[in-house]
This record gives sequence, structure tokens and C-alpha cells, in this order.
Amino acid sequence: MQVAINPRRLGGIAVQLALFLLVTVVLVSTALPGRVQAQAQAPTQSSPPVSAPAPQEPTQAPPPLSTPATQGPAQAPPPASPTSADNAATQDSAAPPSQQPQKDEGGMFVMRKRVDEVALHASVIDDNARIVTDLPRTAFTVFEDGRPQPITSFRREDVPVSMGILIDNSGSMREKRARVEQAALNLVRASNPDDEVMVVNFNEEGILDQDFTSDIGKLKLAMARHETRGPTALYDAVDGAAIHLIGSSTHEKKVIFVVTDGEDNASHDTLDRVLQSLRQEGAPAVYAIGLLGDARQDRSRQALQTLAERSGGIAFFARSLDEVDEISRTVAHDIRTQYSIGYKPTRPRSEGGYRAIRVEAHAPGYRNLNVRTKRGYDAAQDPNRTPASNSGQ
Repeated sequence: MQVAINPRRLGGIAVQLALFLLVTVVLVSTALPGRVQAQAQAPTQSSPPVSAPAPQEPTQAPPPLSTPATQGPAQAPPPASPTSADNAATQDSAAPPSQQPQKDEGGMFVMRKRVDEVALHASVIDDNARIVTDLPRTAFTVFEDGRPQPITSFRREDVPVSMGILIDNSGSMREKRARVEQAALNLVRASNPDDEVMVVNFNEEGILDQDFTSDIGKLKLAMARHETRGPTALYDAVDGAAIHLIGSSTHEKKVIFVVTDGEDNASHDTLDRVLQSLRQEGAPAVYAIGLLGDARQDRSRQALQTLAERSGGIAFFARSLDEVDEISRTVAHDIRTQYSIGYKPTRPRSEGGYRAIRVEAHAPGYRNLNVRTKRGYDAAQDPNRTPASNSGQ
């Protein structure tokens, strides 16, 4: 069977298909912008759930940094890089006691010397009462419990110190304070510019009015912050200052400069208790000025002399206020011209016990040389030391 195709009819069908396709294209082109716009808006509607957790992470991160485990590394770098005396003092006051030994790395002696050596600071006086400052290392011999000890370090230079200035603030000092404060400030001015100084005003109690600083303005304000009244607790003040110097100062060399006009009549501590503190390794030397009356001169003089001599310092007894300023300058000169001597004990520290120290000096051209340094120390084992440290490695 054959089908006849009409050309005209076929042409009409073709036209209709073309029109249908054209209409379809137009409809599709008008519908796409709406769908594209709807899809473009979709990310903005879904973005909040994605971005919401991001801001929470920074706010939750800091708490772990404040834990003891993470504080250690954050606080370790400052002692390794020395700064000015004021900055070092701020770091000391903030550091916990367990970190105190690390601070010596920013001072004059590194950690190894504190562990292995006994540090001495010695003044040498000739038979004409003059300070001798030019002796070599070979002129010195150190004895511990009567046995010669090997000298492992020797310095003949002006090293910075950590100093505590203690001024009697009892009622009897009212007319003397101004002159004493000026003398104390002159002591600081005549000292090493890298020294760090704290101020303690004391009567029946000792008040730390200024922690370690080298700012003379702050020290002056601290000395003026007082009200002269009450009794005298000298032993409490010296003991508290010694403990603070041992635990919180920056420099290996430590000094207490104390001025008082009366006998101790208010302390909880005894003289023996203070001497125990001064026997600790790294304890300060005590330089004292006594403004004493005749009625109480003997007992007070003996106490100040004992504190000074046992620790390696000097006690002065001024006959008038006019002498106080000159004495303070003498103290500054004595501190700055000392020899720094380190030795390693031949008897193991782990055995503990009190060790008596004596230093002798002999040199050509000198007959009798007197060496002033601390009389001894308690070699109680440091709980932070390891067995290897105790064996002197």
C-alpha cells in the first residue's frame, strides 16, 4: 500500500513545529532568571549554620592558656633575657616560689653556680683600716670547717646588688627621719646604677612600702610614706626582709641596710631566729647604723654587731645625725669594692649541717690583711636538687 504525501500539508506541519519550538525557547528563557536568583539566595540562607561555630572557637581558646600547665612555658623566657632592674623586679614579684631559682640566670650567677658553688662576697682591710681592692685570686684561701676549699670562680669588679633599706619608724625617730631618709637616698645614688632596692618602714611591724626598683623617685616616696609611732620590732623587720631578698630578688649579691635608734622591744622573732635566716645560702649581708642612747647602748650595740658580723656586713654607731650621711656613703663604697669568690665544697652538700667559713688573704707588701665575709651557712639539702647536683657534677 502506498501513502501519498501532500507537500503543502507537510510544509504546514513544519511551520507549526517551528512556532512551537520558538514559544518553548521564550518560556524557558523567562523562567531561568528567577531560578538562578533563587539559587543565588540559597547560600545566604544556609550560611548562618556554617559560620556560627567559627566565632565561638576564639572565645573558648583562652581558658586552657591560663592553666598551670600552660603558664610554665609562657613565663620561662623572661629570666633568660636580662632587663632593667625595675623590669626584673616586676618579674620576680610575679614568679611563683618554685620558679625562683631560674631567676638567677638573669643575675650575676647562673643556675649552675648556685647549685655547685658557695658564693662569698668579701672585703679586705689592711692594718691601716684601708680597703684593699687589687688582690689577685691567688692571694685568697677559703676554709670550710677548717679545711681548704678549691676556689672555682673569682671576680674583682663592681657587681649589682639587691638591697633592702630598713628604716626605724618608731616614735623616737620622729626628729631623725628626715636626715636618715636623705642618707639612705644618698646611699642609693652612690651605689651601682643596676642595683634593685626595696624599702621597709618598721615600728611594731615591718611594712614593704616599695618593692624592688631602681627608680629613685619611687624610693623617695616610699620613705616618706610613714607615721613615726609605736615601739621597735627590729628582729621581725630584718628577718622578713632577709626572707624576701632570698626568695624574690634578682641579683645573687644581697644586702640589708638598716637604721635604728632603739633596742628591739616588740618583735615576735628572737635574735637567734634572725641569725638562722641569715645563715641560709644566698642570705644578705647586714649593714647597720645605730643611733643609740647611753642607757640602752650595750644591748642594742651587741645585737647590731652580731647581725652584721655573722652575715659579713658592718655595724656603725653614729655619735650624731651629722655622721649618718657619711656612713651611708662608706657602706656604698664597701659594697662596690668587694671580691666575689665562689668555691665548691669538698664535703657533699647532701650531708647538710652548718658549715663555718673563714677566708684568708696574703700578698706581698701587706703584713696583716683582714678578710670580712659571712661566717658560715646551713648546707641543708635543696629539695629541688637532683642526686647528680648534690654530687657536684
